[in-house]
Amino acid sequence: MRITSAGITNVGMKRQNNEDNYLINDELSVYVVCDGMGGHAGGEYASQIAVTTVEEVLANIRDENLDVDTATDEQITQEKIKYAVRLAGKRIYERAQADPEYRGMGTTAVILLFRNGMAYMAHVGDSRGYLIRGGEITQRTEDHSWVNEQIKAGLITAETAKHHRFRNIITRSLGFQEEVEIDTQVLRAEPGDLYLLCSDGLSNLIEDREMVELLVEKSFQETARDLVTIANSRGGDDNITLVIARVDVA
Repeated sequence: MRITSAGITNVGMKRQNNEDNYLINDELSVYVVCDGMGGHAGGEYASQIAVTTVEEVLANIRDENLDVDTATDEQITQEKIKYAVRLAGKRIYERAQADPEYRGMGTTAVILLFRNGMAYMAHVGDSRGYLIRGGEITQRTEDHSWVNEQIKAGLITAETAKHHRFRNIITRSLGFQEEVEIDTQVLRAEPGDLYLLCSDGLSNLIEDREMVELLVEKSFQETARDLVTIANSRGGDDNITLVIARVDVA
């Protein structure tokens, strides 16, 4: 299995600095998008810690380092990702506790890892992971956000949530607390599958169908640039980051 990928990050039109970070490591087949929070220094630092930690752990951890006795390859790989994300959250939390400058910092994270014909996804927060298969797009992650909780409770509509004044409030993040619940899932990777990871600076301003149209018509780099341009033309009120990964036949 071979992965073709591309990524881009942009400060947007309203922010002074970029608190997003992303990772593309084709050798490890790991891809990450993180959206930091906590002010000028804190958000950028938190998202960088997360990206660096995930890459470090997945590059170096061995099965024997995990607290698992008998498990399938899929379960072991999921545990590796969870361990990487937990460690990232712990590092962010400890740094924030040690330095008042970084108090309250945190980050979202969405991680995609390919192993042995499978695609593993993990996430915390409202950065999203999408799968485009056969021309159809599916949001694979569920936003850990206040507005999503209201949607599930039937108190507001998805359309209302897009413009709600509390749409940026998230209910889970890495680093705000020492421990956090991590959502994971496993999918069989099929040739031609397209995965899109993005921060809410993109997903808040661009419809799913628009993403599909661009992804099937243009090269990855062109698509990435065009998506950023569209988001900025619609206000660009947050940092914009995305990573695209396609499953190719080896």
